[in-house]
Amino acid sequence: MKSFQLARAAAAALIGVAVPGLPAHAEIKNYEFQLVQPTVKAGADRIVTVRLVDKSTGKSVSDAVIFSTRLDMAPDGMQEMATKVTPMPGTEPGTYRFKATFGMAGRWQLSLGAKVQGETGSVENKLVVTAEK
Repeated sequence: MKSFQLARAAAAALIGVAVPGLPAHAEIKNYEFQLVQPTVKAGADRIVTVRLVDKSTGKSVSDAVIFSTRLDMAPDGMQEMATKVTPMPGTEPGTYRFKATFGMAGRWQLSLGAKVQGETGSVENKLVVTAEK
């Protein structure tokens, strides 16, 4: 009886893979965030824009759910110097904007975690933004 159930499960899995017309999904490792502009002016209420890209197609990915954000000065050895990150509406499909205060000039690390619709796992990237005087 167990072998019959195993055979049915295997057949169902193969049918799910072989059905034409179903969208094929990329692996989660094929997605990455990219900075639209790598520099900002130091100061309050600065906007950082990133794009989520499917590296296998080069296309921007809309409708991801950003569940984790952090901005700190880890690249300059000051990870304890963190600032609040506020999500803002994107200006075009596949872009994600964040407002933050860059309290001083230097390199800031923007850490992002997101879920992509239809994918298992999460995209996690650390991007370096340079704040200039």
